[in-house]
Amino acid sequence: MKRIILSSFIALGVLAFTSCKKDYTCECTTTTAGVSATASTTITDTKKNATESCDAGDATTTVGGITATTECEIK
Repeated sequence: MKRIILSSFIALGVLAFTSCKKDYTCECTTTTAGVSATASTTITDTKKNATESCDAGDATTTVGGITATTECEIK
């Protein structure tokens, strides 16, 4: 009986420290002078880390008076 209880606690401990990594799709849309283009990539990580990685792709750049804006989000 002690083995069963000990084994159960060990199994629960392992599950508690295991992160749930899943596949998330990061979709980025770049808009330049009213024209949009979309690209996507797959991130395999926890939702929090995948969201942070995806949001790191957000940017705004201006060259020669033309502004390009990139917005990324998890889908």
